[in-house]
Amino acid sequence: LGAVRRDSSLRIAERHLGLVPTEEWGQAKTQIDAAADAVAGQIDLDALLAMADSAGPVKAKPLAAPAVRPTDVRIGVARDSAFAFYYPGDLEAMSAAGAELVFFNTMRDTALPDVDGLFVGGGFPETHIAALEANASLREGIRSAIEGGLPAYAECGGLMYLAREIEWQGVRGEMVGVIAADIVVGDKPRGHGYVHLRETDAAPWPHLQGDGPPAEIYAHEFHYSDVVRLDGDTVFGYEVARGYGTDGRNDGIVYKNLLASYAHLRDTSRNHWTARFVEFVRSRKHR
Repeated sequence: LGAVRRDSSLRIAERHLGLVPTEEWGQAKTQIDAAADAVAGQIDLDALLAMADSAGPVKAKPLAAPAVRPTDVRIGVARDSAFAFYYPGDLEAMSAAGAELVFFNTMRDTALPDVDGLFVGGGFPETHIAALEANASLREGIRSAIEGGLPAYAECGGLMYLAREIEWQGVRGEMVGVIAADIVVGDKPRGHGYVHLRETDAAPWPHLQGDGPPAEIYAHEFHYSDVVRLDGDTVFGYEVARGYGTDGRNDGIVYKNLLASYAHLRDTSRNHWTARFVEFVRSRKHR
């Protein structure tokens, strides 16, 4: 059928944590078009389609549509070039659990939207230190909201953003400051791979009706940063059975109604974390 030859023009830019997100890199469409041209010019597509047409039908049971709960809470989601690591399926599951997702930009929006909860996902805050620091009004708004009891969840880059400051390659900038720690980004991975977590009694999210606490939560981490000068009285929501977390033993910093972790969760049949988080937001709103 053919083969695509090595071509330096098809290389995709990378940096310390892998690929540059499309929100930050404006050449994605050009790169995709170039790859398509390379395939079309070097693969016999007519033969490929004929081969596909000769195959029998694929038998598979259709997926059952998830139950959708009426929307009754609003969750702010930081989504921009600094925070772009979100699983679409998880965001859809959060919506199905009854959350209206309100996206905001941590570098352009000067105020937190009117929301009942907050989700700051992973990303590259270290490459946007100056812009994040410059938006002091949003940082103060987020800090005040969490101090006031707003339910919040942060993963990896989100944890870094909620700390006092981030330092990377000699550049240092103030962040939200609600987590009593500083972040230092190094040159080598600190946590990299699959993690197994066990919830502690401090884990804040309620368990769903009919579900007990999971024996272990399977997730993954990929960070070059360290949490340093962490308050000695810090409470953790997870014990790390496999992986690194914040210090090789613990992860999931708990402060008021905030859970901030290096682990990236994925909503699965073993861990419906999105429904648990939305229910946590709901319960605090009703209080």
